[in-house]
Parts: sequence; C-alpha cells; structure tokens
Amino acid sequence: MITPPQSRTPLEPERIPATVETLLHEFLDAQIDNAADLPELDLFAQTLRDMIAAGGKRIRPVLCVVGWQAVSHRQPPSEVWRVAASLELFHLFALIHDDIMDASRTRRGRPAAHCSLATRHAGRGDAATLGVNAAILLGDLALGWSYELLHVARPGAAARHLHRAWPLLNALRTETLVGQYLDLVGSGPAAATPPDSATAWRVIRYKTAKYTCERPLQLGAHLAGADPKVLAALSAYALPLGEAFQLRDDLLGVFGDPERTGKSVLDDFREGKNTVLAATALRLATPAQARLLRAGLGNRALTGAQASELRQVVTDTGAQAVVESLIGERFEQALAALDHAPLRPAATTILRAMAAGAVARTS
Repeated sequence: MITPPQSRTPLEPERIPATVETLLHEFLDAQIDNAADLPELDLFAQTLRDMIAAGGKRIRPVLCVVGWQAVSHRQPPSEVWRVAASLELFHLFALIHDDIMDASRTRRGRPAAHCSLATRHAGRGDAATLGVNAAILLGDLALGWSYELLHVARPGAAARHLHRAWPLLNALRTETLVGQYLDLVGSGPAAATPPDSATAWRVIRYKTAKYTCERPLQLGAHLAGADPKVLAALSAYALPLGEAFQLRDDLLGVFGDPERTGKSVLDDFREGKNTVLAATALRLATPAQARLLRAGLGNRALTGAQASELRQVVTDTGAQAVVESLIGERFEQALAALDHAPLRPAATTILRAMAAGAVARTS
C-alpha cells in the first residue's frame, strides 16, 4: 500500500507536487514488479516517468488537496493523495493523445511521447507510424492505471466518500473527452471552419475550466465531506479561473517564449485552433486582415515569417488586448467568489494566490 508521508505541514501547496510524483513513481514501480513476465511494460513506464520529469504545474493534484483542506483541518489521508495522483496520471493520458491529434512534436520542451517512442525504432521505415500507434497504447494504459490508482486498500471516512465521488470522476472524464472533440471539430483551415466564439467558450469550459479547476477542487472537498454549498462555492471560483487559465494559455501559444512554454508559437496557427483569441481577431479584422487570417489559420505549411504577420494582425485588431481584459475580468470573478465562501480561511488564502499565479504565468 502506498502511504504518503504524514509529517507534511497542511496547506503547503508547493510540497504537493513532490508527494504526488513520489506516489506516481512508486505506483509505476509496482506495476513493473507485478508484471515481471512483461518486460515491454518497462518501456511504457519509463516514458511516463520521462513525462513526469519534464515538469508541469501539477495544478490538478494541488487543487484536489487544497479542496480537502478547504473543508477539513486534518492532514489529507492516503485516499486523497491517491485521487490527486490519479488526476495527474489521467492528465498524462490526455497529453499523450492530444499531442497525437494535434501532430505536436514537443511537450514541455521535450519530444512528445509519440516522437520519443518512434526514435526507439529509428531503423524502421514505419517508425513514425509505429511511434503514434505505441503512444495510443501508452495513453490507454495511463488512463487505465489512473483508475487502478484509486483502489482503496483500507476502510475509512475518506474511502466512503471516494465511493460517492465516482460520479465526479466520471463527469471529469466525460467532460474532458467532449471538450477535446469540440476542439478537434473546431480546428482546421479557417476557410472551412472559421473561428467561432461560442464554440471556443464551450471548448474552454469542458476541456479546461471543469477539468483543470472545478472537478479537482470538488473531488478533494467531497472526500472531506463537503456539503452542496461548499461545492457550489468552489465552482463559482474554479470556473472563471479555469477560463482565465485557458485564455492565458491561448495567448502564450501565440505570443509566448518557446523556451519557457516548451511549445512552438507556430502550432496553434498551423492547427487552426478555434480559440477566443482567433475568433476575436477575425471579428475585429479589416477585410485585408481577415484574408490574411483565413489564409494562415490551419495552414500546416505556415512559415515563421507568416506566423509573425498573423501575430501582428492579432495585435493590430485589438484581439490581444480584448483577451487580456477577459482574463482580468474572470480573475476578479474568481476572487470575488471567495469573499463569502464557506471555506477554511487558510485554504482561501491559497486559492487567491493560485489564481494570481495562474493568470500572470509565462509558461
């Protein structure tokens, strides 16, 4: 049984990622030990370890643990840590498949999983295809393992709440997949699928706001026995914060520093991502600017110079400033939701700090 250290001081969010990573590594080690007759499994486990080592904000497990502390003064029991680690393993599954769908070659500054797996078969003519297919299997495995991690080895109050939390876990999974589908349908050449704000907001709601912020917070709180008023208060904070988080991500995808983001500033343009930023730019564009946007969005052969022209259009139309304003509005909404929320004060302080970090980030 994996038991996180219980000497950790409550409400130290900067310590949560290390504890979650330890849990994940112990879990992966256990999978290898329990399948000694399957040496191929070590390749999959090592690829997941490499993805964990590449970094990441661990915002979902952090919010899960803070959700517990928003309700309870007690140290989070092992069930809470398992849910937190499970959320990160589910996230790895989502990243692996997302990179395949978007044909992204990098993730967190390193080769995406399908590219990394392809290099292991560099001598084969079908190495790229094999890498993609192997990564699909890896993602499937990470998804299955994320549920296996939730196995409760001992009875207790948190275990009973975990049984009742399954609807939240299932909702998270379903909402995330629907959000990804909407993202896929809305992406592509602008001439065929012009950016649409209404759809872009739905993508943000289901692919990010609920998945990244609302459900993790609710899960942690639910495990602590939160009542409906607490869950509603957490939603009122998490949904606008999640929207602000994704809007910042969209700006970084176009204007960010690849050295900090680990992502090319060409990807969103080349994929023709249906973002609020793109839809706003097209709405505010002059006819000449609109033609440039339609020609560039979804153009897989887009050059760096052409991308620079598109960035200039996004700035000149005022779309960049509009999205910055939207981020500020949602940040204020998230903070206002905490003013009278029935949460423990120490947790409220952390949630305010996390909101500030999420909207001001550069990576």
